[in-house]
Amino acid sequence: MSFQKKYIPLFLGVAIATGIFIGGKLDFTDSRDKLFSTNSKKDKINRLIDYIEYDYVDDINTDSIVDVTVNGILDHLDPHSVYIRKEDMERVAEEMKGDFVGIGVSFYTYKDTIAVIRAVENGPSAKAGIKGGDRIIMADGDSLFGDKLKDEEILQKLKGEINSKVKLKVYRRGEPKLLDFTVKRSNIPIKSVDATYMLTDKLGYVKINRFAESTYKEFKAGLEKLQALGATEMALDLRNNPGGLKHIAEQIADEFLEDDKLILFTKNKRGDIEKSFATSEGDFEDGKVYVLIDENSASASEIVAGALQDNDKGTIVGRRSYGKGLVQREMDLGDGSAVRLTVSRYYTPTGRSIQRPYDHGNKDYYDEYFERLDRGELLDAEKIQVDDSLKFTTPGGKIVYGGGGIIPDVFVPIDTSMQNETLSFLQRRGFFGNFVFEELEQDRHKYDGISRQEFIDNFELGDDLVFAFQDYLNIRSDSKVTFVAYHDEVKQYIKATLADQLFGNGAFEEVYNQRDIMIEEVVKLSEGE
Repeated sequence: MSFQKKYIPLFLGVAIATGIFIGGKLDFTDSRDKLFSTNSKKDKINRLIDYIEYDYVDDINTDSIVDVTVNGILDHLDPHSVYIRKEDMERVAEEMKGDFVGIGVSFYTYKDTIAVIRAVENGPSAKAGIKGGDRIIMADGDSLFGDKLKDEEILQKLKGEINSKVKLKVYRRGEPKLLDFTVKRSNIPIKSVDATYMLTDKLGYVKINRFAESTYKEFKAGLEKLQALGATEMALDLRNNPGGLKHIAEQIADEFLEDDKLILFTKNKRGDIEKSFATSEGDFEDGKVYVLIDENSASASEIVAGALQDNDKGTIVGRRSYGKGLVQREMDLGDGSAVRLTVSRYYTPTGRSIQRPYDHGNKDYYDEYFERLDRGELLDAEKIQVDDSLKFTTPGGKIVYGGGGIIPDVFVPIDTSMQNETLSFLQRRGFFGNFVFEELEQDRHKYDGISRQEFIDNFELGDDLVFAFQDYLNIRSDSKVTFVAYHDEVKQYIKATLADQLFGNGAFEEVYNQRDIMIEEVVKLSEGE
């Protein structure tokens, strides 16, 4: 995965198409005659495509016409029924599975060459001896440099069958000639739990970025680690989490809920209802939990938040969530492509649907973020619009609302300094990562004697690094950038990015969160302030 992609935040529902979906695929190929009996509507589409293919005056790629047709049909349904092209299926499947077969490095293309940011801890490249700063020049005799080489092509050369071997030629600064490595490919995790650490002596912290097949296992390992460190309270950070697999959200909610508590229920077009209840498996039923949400927390994230809120378990902290209460099933279309089709709605334990309206079209649906912003909802809880006809009451007597996301129990406004548009843009475009990489290239041994925790807790960046970053941007940007008002925030971004490139494993979040006002609020709640 390229370095830039790691730092792209989720805004405006960019990744909301992930949504929440039922894990198994539904493949229609075996029962095509039964499910797709001939009728005039389907014949019309097939006949039109045939006419174009055989009689149209110019040569046309009919595959692209089919793609347009499928997308056109889905556009008339709901915003979360989506088409996945066959060329995208491998990537989408890997993200939801939670791993892929590869060599285990994070990299980005630097000056037309693969630059290793960091070898995955205990991964095949780390075991072979590849280090941060190395340039991978060749793989099995094929060149891996040049301005025409795309990330997708690089990944295809580095991926392969599990336990297969790839011979790499690597340039390392200070070495007189290229180094040879043979790396055995293995399963490389795509982590969905970004960070797990202690905020205070009793308050643990877990950040989940999506709900994939591997998420519960990662979460469970993190939970056990925190409990061993003395955690009796938990901050579960679901901000910017667009969702994922429904059953994984249920498993995580189950960790906090007592036996037989209702987690959610779903209802399809025929009125069939399926209920999901907590089991005896939960390991944190007696602990206090704080769930952090924001305007980009969607679907599976809302299932967890809604299940806990409606069962009067814990405290929901942050801003109103996205508002997605639809469930999709992935259906194979027979040619390697698939569609995720909305097949039911889900409801929180009190019976509320948190799906916001989409009857005015997809554009208005996704533009609702700007409406929330314009009316001041992200800064003032009083500006949140509720529908009294969708009022529900929890068993403990708390009033909750349906019709457009989860409204937190404790509101925290958006931090206008750390969420500054300029800083967010620079982060999304990878400028922080590129700058830090170049700084490390000057002297990687500068940090050799500093431990991970010492760096996070005590290392102080000089102001000169902020000024150097400003100069770096001014060389690479048409407009001049200054950070007079955001000097400390820029320094925090740089330190967090440096921590990630040096140590990984949640170091970015541990540094970045030190200035996070929502986490500060959770700590205050935990300490009873």
